[in-house]
Amino acid sequence: MTDAKEWKMAEELPGREAMGREAMEFDVVIVGGGPAGLSAAIRLKQLAPEAAVCLVEKGGEIGAHTLSGAVIEPRALNELIPDWQEKGAPLDTPAREDRFMLMTESRAFKLPTPPQMHNSGNYIVSLGNVVRWLGQQAEALGVEIYPGFAATEVLQDEGRVAGIATGDMGVGKDGSAAGNFQRGMELRARYTLLAEGCRGSLSKQVMTQFNLRDGRDPQTYAIGIKELWEIPAENHRPGLIEHSLGWPLDRATYGGSFLYHFGDNLVSYGFVIGLDYANPWLSPFDEMQRFKAHPAMRKHFEGGRRISYGARALIEGGVQSLPKLSFPGGLLIGDAAGFLNVPKIKGTHTAMKSGMLAAETVAEALAGGHAAELDGYVDRVKASWVWEELSKVRNVRPSFARFGMWGGLAYSALDTYVLRGKAPWTLHHRHADNETLATAEAAPRISYPKPDGVLTFDKLSSVFISNTNHEENQPAHLVLADPAKAVALNWQEYRGPEVRYCPAAVYEYVGVEEGEPKLQINAQNCVHCKTCDIKDPSQNINWVPPEGGGGPNYPGGM
Repeated sequence: MTDAKEWKMAEELPGREAMGREAMEFDVVIVGGGPAGLSAAIRLKQLAPEAAVCLVEKGGEIGAHTLSGAVIEPRALNELIPDWQEKGAPLDTPAREDRFMLMTESRAFKLPTPPQMHNSGNYIVSLGNVVRWLGQQAEALGVEIYPGFAATEVLQDEGRVAGIATGDMGVGKDGSAAGNFQRGMELRARYTLLAEGCRGSLSKQVMTQFNLRDGRDPQTYAIGIKELWEIPAENHRPGLIEHSLGWPLDRATYGGSFLYHFGDNLVSYGFVIGLDYANPWLSPFDEMQRFKAHPAMRKHFEGGRRISYGARALIEGGVQSLPKLSFPGGLLIGDAAGFLNVPKIKGTHTAMKSGMLAAETVAEALAGGHAAELDGYVDRVKASWVWEELSKVRNVRPSFARFGMWGGLAYSALDTYVLRGKAPWTLHHRHADNETLATAEAAPRISYPKPDGVLTFDKLSSVFISNTNHEENQPAHLVLADPAKAVALNWQEYRGPEVRYCPAAVYEYVGVEEGEPKLQINAQNCVHCKTCDIKDPSQNINWVPPEGGGGPNYPGGM
């Protein structure tokens, strides 16, 4: 019997549960329509054409929630679909020039590009378009894809994951069934693959339920904030890839920028800040905006117009922080586990390969004709180029946390050029990101310039061009475990850091001037970056999936 209640993400009012849910049976259910989930689906159908494979995606369409003008290393794609060029995969802008810059407030110094950041043979792409194309390949093989359905529950039979349930639709703010109410579906499966991306809500549940983080380093994250610009043709340099570190961040804060020229006069610009930062006055969004005004940066945007905006959390812990990858009845793949290569600033190829390895493991289990456990997945990962690649760079990210910017650069040079990634030691992550904030009184305030509406912008105008939309009459998907902590802890100790680390103006303290601060949550603004779920000092904020199809809707160029 499925013990669904203990997996519920929010309490339901009496009456809805009694309506019951329809159920569908599959061999495999995959949660998440990004590179990892789609690669797993394609590989499964290649190996087991008769298998019934279902994939659910919370975005309104495949690619709607895939944020990134990205640089792709095609290694995994070459293995998955060797004739991808003939099939029209949208990898159209070859990488041509790498730049790695050290920034001061007024100057930029070109540094030698680290070997991991060389991009010869890679492509600058719209990752949203790439996953749309992967979705087409999956459907052509017979994968059933259901966009617009948020997976909100893990189903369990006798201690084993047995599929997922999608969220109810048409639920009112009070949790009751509205006039357009539709009960969610149970999608039952022999095996469940969680490919939700960074900080997945179901992944969090199974990690807790099955103790998948025992003996692992704390995970560490970053927030990446991105804009897409269309610029004059005479300023466009297709294939240019530029990364930077330094100003405007201080030497103790990990982060930097990326900028890619690609497509038809498009520039993808973003700023990444490690969420282990200490100053509660820091605003990642405002750091990203003021960096565009640097003399070496503004030239990329002059005469152009901003056409889209988004943000997402990035998982950066590396092999030290990987959870146990298998659980009874399922596997974690892609950034649901954490396969990002931080110094390479790439994770698509490793996410795809993890999905392929998971598919090979599941296909083998299906062929065995019994509910075999999936421990072979771990062996496959450790024998693959993914593990070799991530093991070589395992010390880079923790070196910056331990030694600061200059020390991290020096250590990374030693690790890369002298030790070649084979150091006989491993640097560990010593704390979770929510544990690092100083109090507001102990930290220096940061003054940010006002946006000019031409080069720099405010949060609300940015959210507007992300095409974010949520059904107005639905329960808030940002849930406070203890509402009193918002004032007693977050405001009193840190002066409301959620107001600043959220890139979408979701959090707002009202009544401050009257001496009665109260946290107001504008959930309709949420761009699903999940930073609040990670950085909140007491882990008081829980991000749960809103009604399916809600959230941002990134266009093809993103």
